[in-house]
Amino acid sequence: MELYKRYVDVVLMQKKTGRIVPLYLFWEDGRKYKIDKVISAERRASPVGGCGIRYACMIQGERRNLYLEKDKWFIESYQP
Repeated sequence: MELYKRYVDVVLMQKKTGRIVPLYLFWEDGRKYKIDKVISAERRASPVGGCGIRYACMIQGERRNLYLEKDKWFIESYQP
């Protein structure tokens, strides 16, 4: 299976220190996924193209990479 950029809506908390913590993401069909844990946040390039802050997250027991690229969020997702 091949990875691609899947743009998503994200609900986040911005702490008073300025740190951004993503809490939930939404698929275009309205499905909502809780981000259980943010493992790390660092500037990285994505193998599917683009560069930004990569949030390595645990979502429903799976490690997933969520990116903040300029002013848009995307997740590395598999082609259906």
